[in-house]
Parts: sequence; structure tokens; C-alpha cells
Amino acid sequence: MSVASSSSSTSSSSTTDTPLSIEKKKEPFLPPHLATYFIAGGIAGAASRTVVSPLERLKIIQQVQPKRSGDGAYNGVWRSLTRMWKEEGFRGFMRGNGANCIRIIPYSAVQFTSYEQLKKLFTKNGTKELDTITRLTAGALAGITSVCSTYPLDLVRARLSIVSASLQFAQAPQTNAQLALATSLASSPATSLPKAPQRGIPSASLAASLTTSATSRAIPSITAQAPQKLPGMWEMLIIVYREEGGIRGLYRGLVPTAVGVAPYVGINFTAYETLRIFLTPPEHKNSVPRKLLCGALAGSISQTITYPLDVLRRKMQVVGMKATSVGGSLGYQYNGAWDAIFTIIRTEGVRGMYRGLWPNLLKVAPSIATSFFTYELVKEALI
Repeated sequence: MSVASSSSSTSSSSTTDTPLSIEKKKEPFLPPHLATYFIAGGIAGAASRTVVSPLERLKIIQQVQPKRSGDGAYNGVWRSLTRMWKEEGFRGFMRGNGANCIRIIPYSAVQFTSYEQLKKLFTKNGTKELDTITRLTAGALAGITSVCSTYPLDLVRARLSIVSASLQFAQAPQTNAQLALATSLASSPATSLPKAPQRGIPSASLAASLTTSATSRAIPSITAQAPQKLPGMWEMLIIVYREEGGIRGLYRGLVPTAVGVAPYVGINFTAYETLRIFLTPPEHKNSVPRKLLCGALAGSISQTITYPLDVLRRKMQVVGMKATSVGGSLGYQYNGAWDAIFTIIRTEGVRGMYRGLWPNLLKVAPSIATSFFTYELVKEALI
């Protein structure tokens, strides 16, 4: 009797424990393989950006160079890349890539991890259907999260990309008093000028010097001498922090960047996963060329749609650069994102919002293709 009772109680206990055991088997929101997403995303980001580093730098230079740069402009992809090689060699191709990789590793890791986790959150761990709106929302939020996490490094990378480029920078105009002094000295007869000290500059030469200085400073754009020593990543961080308002300077342009990155990342993930459905059916699931094609098409679509916001992002990032950094100013100042948009369109037309699009399209296909392919490859190897 006691045996039957014991058996009955055991059976009853196992029956009551069943829901708990089922509940324990459910995958938690932060699964053990969370680190896999992070590692795979970081490796994917570093690989994708290194492959296209020369084109990435050229895109940034073309985005921020003054409109009327004359012979000093970086025009044409092949000609500009050839010029970059002649002037700076292989290091010129990789200029800013170290900071870019240091930035892109956590950026890409946070982005892929956030996207994977947000998909689980919105679909309640896979119990709900993952539709297009959900993908777009998850991608947009993942993009904003990754941008806010690594933005100072993105700003520094953009500045390092142009600091050694032989662009033509605008000089600050001469003050009215200095212009008047130079004009009066130049127009006065040499005999009426005061005698200069023995070790000083002769009076006529002084007038000519001041006149030349005033005239050259009044000209909106001249070629400035390159700085003797180029700053590194940490030096540039310190320069921005000291000269442009501390932490606020390091996050200059964050809002337009986040606004631009959110739709870009959302469209990127959505386009890739949608293309995978059509281009990689079960019989071609592991096809490397098809996977690369999906990534290339997804990147091209998302970049083309959101490119004007990327131009605005770069303009805002470098607008505060001073002579100590590049040997001059870039010739424009903006009072916020909207002022920048209106100024660019007014002075350069709508084409100004698409400067650097061609090298960007050349780089985005292999970059995004490499990123998605490497991410899936590393993730499958680690899981």
C-alpha cells in the first residue's frame, strides 16, 4: 500500500514538475552564445573595412573637400587613387584604417548582436512571425545603438582620412585694420616710409609683404602647407577634446549620423535577409557566390537610398577642424544639420549631397558582401 502511495506521489510530482522543466528548456533572452554574435560581428567588421580602405578614404575626401579646389581636387576614382599612391604610398591607402578597425570592431559587434537580440525580443524568442517592419525596426535600433557606442572613434577616423590629403583649404580673411594698413603702405612712396631698423625688413619690402599677405588672405582658397607631423588616433582625440569643447566636440554630428545610420542599417539587414530567401533557396543555401551577391546588392541598395545623410554626417564631423589639424579650414561653417543641408544645396546644388557616391558604390558591394559572409562563417564555426 505504501509502495503504491509512494509511486503515486512520485508520478504526481513528475506531472507537476513538467511545466517547470519545459519552462527551463526555453532559450533565455541572453543566451550563452551571445558572445558568438559579438565575436563574429567584430571580425566581420574589421575584414570588410580593411578590404576597401582606399575607397573608404577617397569617399571621405571627396565628401568634404571644398567645391572649387581647382587642380588640387580629388576628381575621378582611378586618378585620385593613383595620386594617393604617388603622394603617400601604401600608408596613404591605409590612412585612418587603424582607427577605423578599432571603431568598426565594437561597432559591428554591437550592431550584429543588438540586431539578433532585438529580433528575438520583437518575435518573443521566435514565437511570432518576423515581418519586414520588424526587421526594419530591429535594424534601425541596432544601428543607433552601435553609433552611440563608438561615435568618437568614427569622428576621429573621418578626420584622420583627410588630414594628410593635399586639399586646398580656405584661410581666415584679414581684418579691416590690417587691410587698410597694408593698402596705405603699398600706395605710399618709398621715400615717405619710415626707415626700418638695420635688422628689420626694408620698408618697401615690408609694404610688399603686408600687401601680399593681405591679398592672399583675402582670396578664399589657397593651398596650405601640410603639417610637419601628422597626428595619430589618440592625438586627434586629444586635439578635438581640447579645441572643440570637450565631450561635446567628440560627439559633433551625432544626431545626423544616427538619423542616417538608422534607416541604412534597417534597410541593409532587411534587404539582405529578403534577398537570401529568393537567391539562396534550400538547394543553394551554402552557395558562397550567392551569399556574396546578396550582401553586395543589399549594401548597394541601402547606401544609395541613405547616401545624402552620410554626406551630411561627414560634413558635420569635420566642420570644426582648425589650422592646427589640417593647415587651414575647409571653408564652411554650419549652425546645425538643417543649416548644413540648405547651405550645401544652395552652394553646390543637389549634386553636393551625392559627392563621393561613385567610389562609395565601388566599395560598398565588396564591403557589405564580406561583412555578411564573414559574420555567418564565423558564427557557424563558433556555435
